[in-house]
Amino acid sequence: MSLDAQGRKVHGSPPLIPSEDTELLTRAQAGDVAAFEGLVERHRSRVFGLAQRMLNSADDAAEVLQESFLSAYRNLPNFRGDAQFGSWVYRIAANHALMRLRHRKVVNQVESPLDGPQFNERGSLVEEVSDFRDAEGEAMDKELRQAIEGAAARLGDEYREVFVLKDLEGLSYEEIAGLTGATVPAIKSRLHRARLSLRAAIDHFYAERSD
Repeated sequence: MSLDAQGRKVHGSPPLIPSEDTELLTRAQAGDVAAFEGLVERHRSRVFGLAQRMLNSADDAAEVLQESFLSAYRNLPNFRGDAQFGSWVYRIAANHALMRLRHRKVVNQVESPLDGPQFNERGSLVEEVSDFRDAEGEAMDKELRQAIEGAAARLGDEYREVFVLKDLEGLSYEEIAGLTGATVPAIKSRLHRARLSLRAAIDHFYAERSD
């Protein structure tokens, strides 16, 4: 079984109209591939959304989507129903996304060992240009949601992951600690800094509108 970038099946199996997760799960654990595809249909959008918000990349999110459901399929015999299937596959996806974030951080550290100002060939300082705004003529058309999403995309990985998991996905501090390996105090500290950054973006948005 394979999925395209949006998590749709790419082979010719007829679409399955799923009923309850429990029924589909029982059939999937008995070897019914169509039942598992039904579970994919039910949960792919939420899994893809989580991965995209954490990774800030639709391409990476599509890969996490496929990896997550492949991991779930391989581990179906070990799933005992201690949690809902959706919660289980959701945490699988969060783990895959976190692994990608950590790999990205290592690669970035190797490729960019120095985090400092950059200069052009004339020796002039090159200022970083925010990708928050679109073309200048469209700046006033931006809505508050876009401002928040832009600010969230610019957060550091460790801050964005806790913001997504806590404020957007509603996980508890303990659940986030279990996924990330960070302590609860560290998670609270990162979340506080993330919220401050987003608050600043919101204040900036309204300040611009009031000018």
